Amino acid sequence: MARLKVGVLISGRGTNLGALIDACADPTFPAEIALVLSNKGDAKGLARARGAGLKVAVIDHRGKARESFDAEVDAALRAAGVEFICLAGFMRLFTAAFVERWYNRILNIHPSLLPSFKGLHVHEQTLAAGVRIGGCTVHVLRFAMDTGPIVVQAAVPVLDGDTPESLADRILAAEHKIYPLALRLFAEGRARVEGDHVRISGSYEPEGALISPPA
Repeated sequence: MARLKVGVLISGRGTNLGALIDACADPTFPAEIALVLSNKGDAKGLARARGAGLKVAVIDHRGKARESFDAEVDAALRAAGVEFICLAGFMRLFTAAFVERWYNRILNIHPSLLPSFKGLHVHEQTLAAGVRIGGCTVHVLRFAMDTGPIVVQAAVPVLDGDTPESLADRILAAEHKIYPLALRLFAEGRARVEGDHVRISGSYEPEGALISPPA
C-alpha cells in the first residue's frame, strides 16, 4: 500500500517535525515526509530534516504579499508530490484561498485544549486562568486562527509552582505523542471529517481521563 506523502511546514526548532520524522522512519508507518518547508532559512528544524536525508525547501515570506507567498508554497508542495500537510510550528497564517485549496488536508498542532487559549502566549494564558488541566490539540486547519475539527487531544496537569516554561515542556512531550497519532489516523483512512467534527473508525482504547489534582 502506498504511503501518504506529507509536507511538514516549520518556522523554528522543529521538535514536532522530529517526532514525525521518527514515526515515518518506521517502514510500517502509513505516511512518509516528501518535503520539509520553512519560511526561515535559519530554522533549526531544517538541520534535522537534512540529517534525515529529507528534501528541504526555504521560501522567505519577507517582502511578499500573502497571496504570492502562498502560491510559492503551494507550487513547492505540489512539485514534491505532497498530498497532505502538517504544520509544525509554522508561524504564518494562510489565505482563505490556500486553506480551501488544501481543504481537510492540513493538520495543525496547538499547545492548549482548544477551543480554550487560542493564539500566542498560550502557557501564560493557561496559568493566568488558573485551570488545573492544560494540554494540546491536533486539529484540521480552517481559515480562522486555531479553529477547525479536532482530531486528537492530550490532557496535561497544571502544577502548583508551574512557570510557562515548565508547563510548555510537559505539554511538548504530549505533542510529540499525539501528532504522529493524528497523522496515522488520516493516513490509514480511519479519520474522516464530517462538518465540524472528525469521526474515528475502528476500536481504540483511550489511556484514561486525567484528573488533576489526583485524589
